[in-house]
Amino acid sequence: MLVGGLGVAGALALRALRRPPQAVRPAAPPGPDPRAEELRRRLDESRTLVDEQERFEGGETTVDRAEPPPVDPEHRRRAVHEQGRSAAEQMRGRPEG
Repeated sequence: MLVGGLGVAGALALRALRRPPQAVRPAAPPGPDPRAEELRRRLDESRTLVDEQERFEGGETTVDRAEPPPVDPEHRRRAVHEQGRSAAEQMRGRPEG
């Protein structure tokens, strides 16, 4: 009798697992959806912001079009050598100056 009860309980559980759940959908309210109006308003607002951003960025010079500042190779060489000397003296324990 106990085995029969377990068998019936197992069959019911298996049947419940096999049956796809039925989704309960609420009835759509008549008329336009207020959420849709809010989404439309936000979409229009974002389009305005994108247009403003494109106009703002249009006046900027991009990195690939910008000219690098003129560099004096001799000045750069002296600066690199001075940094090297300073680092070497610091490693040797001598004070800078």
